[in-house]
Amino acid sequence: MPRSLPFPRCPMGLTQVLVLALILFACSGPAPETTVAAAEQKVDPAYVPPRFREEDRSLRVAHALSEAHHYYQECAEHNHIPGLVYGLVVDDSLVFSGGFGTINRESQEPVTAYSLFRIASMTKSFTAMAILKLRDEGKLSLSDPVARFIPALKDLEYPTSDATPVTLFHLLTMTAGFPEDNPWGDRFLDISPEDLIGHVDAGIPFSTVPSLHYEYSNLGYGLLGLVITRVSGQPFQEYITKHILEPLEMTHTTWEYSEVPDRLLALGYRWDNKQWVHEPLLHDGAFGAMGGLITSMADFSKYVSLHLSAWPPRSEAETGPVRRSTLREMHRMHQPRLYTDKEQGGGRSPSFMLGYGMGLRIAEDEEGVVEVGHNGGLPGFGSSYMFYPDHGIGIMAFGNLTYVGSKVKSANYQVIEILRNQGLFEVRSPAVSPILDRRKEEVAQLLLHWDPQLEEEIVAANLYQDIPREVRMAEARNLLKL
Repeated sequence: MPRSLPFPRCPMGLTQVLVLALILFACSGPAPETTVAAAEQKVDPAYVPPRFREEDRSLRVAHALSEAHHYYQECAEHNHIPGLVYGLVVDDSLVFSGGFGTINRESQEPVTAYSLFRIASMTKSFTAMAILKLRDEGKLSLSDPVARFIPALKDLEYPTSDATPVTLFHLLTMTAGFPEDNPWGDRFLDISPEDLIGHVDAGIPFSTVPSLHYEYSNLGYGLLGLVITRVSGQPFQEYITKHILEPLEMTHTTWEYSEVPDRLLALGYRWDNKQWVHEPLLHDGAFGAMGGLITSMADFSKYVSLHLSAWPPRSEAETGPVRRSTLREMHRMHQPRLYTDKEQGGGRSPSFMLGYGMGLRIAEDEEGVVEVGHNGGLPGFGSSYMFYPDHGIGIMAFGNLTYVGSKVKSANYQVIEILRNQGLFEVRSPAVSPILDRRKEEVAQLLLHWDPQLEEEIVAANLYQDIPREVRMAEARNLLKL
């Protein structure tokens, strides 16, 4: 996430003033992203996007993590997780992965990268991506009232007469004003579309006025699933499968557990009275849009790579199911809140900003490190994934124990800490633009010779308004001992 530069607290030196003035003269600020196709806008051919300095960093990360598997083994043993699978992606490659335990305590089928786990609320970003894809195709607008697609919502009783009608944007960012509904929503995964509409007809209570506050809502994402179905003309499951999963070659990711071979399906458990108790799986239903996907580590790593591919912005051909700018839109933080809970921040940062994007949680710590991701939890399952856009790294873990997402997330953080400690958690280095490179040389020449023609070409109009030219020349000669 961009960070604001503080205003200087002390007078700037001559050189700093000159450089700042020239930068302001030569460069323009970033424009907000729009849905305009790249072919319709002019592009600077000289722009060079930031790049990583190390070309072999995938191999270096894999080598650094060769002994890191024990963090997940300890996590599984300490938290009584029957089966746990994990992986780390660098750019577009799964460079570190493994698994412990079993997906089925009766058959003792071992966990592999192809074992299929229900990932619960990690599904939400797929739903958000589908809505944005329909937006990019001109079939809806995020500012559309949801009642345009679900007429039953026209009868909602709002808290105030001046309340903003609930829009698709509100549902995506969890700012619709609906009350927190965990773990209620987890028990209604298999609800039918008719029953979901019946729930709407019965009335949805508001805890806050729409648009003003964040509050986690599974119901909101269930409604987004209905919107996808009605706009696309096909069940949201089919739309997401055809337009997102298949283009990514996530060929083993599915919605209905009864279609998964027994040797691949992870069964869910809870730890109760010092023993594992089987949690019955719910069938796919209208609430699947908020938490129904079933996937493997091999498949999900492709999805994380897709999100990482959105960064940095650049002039390359689009290859994903949605545009890179659309993915970056999903990563944008809304309704940020300041937290000072070290445990929630991964045990590292004493304070951080946390907000919601679109189907994704967004955090930024004191050092400016941006983390994007989501936990997942259902009866019998817990999962977590995080990716770091500026670092090109993503990490994820799935377990078949009820609500164990926060525990596997802690193991993920331990692995990331290894990379930090070994200097492998680095951001891309920005390239010097040709204009700034040229200006650097021209500023040096100006400070030496004060050539009027060069001055006319590169100096900003305000440079001499506060401090006269003669004074600046004298300061330069004094500094350079000319």
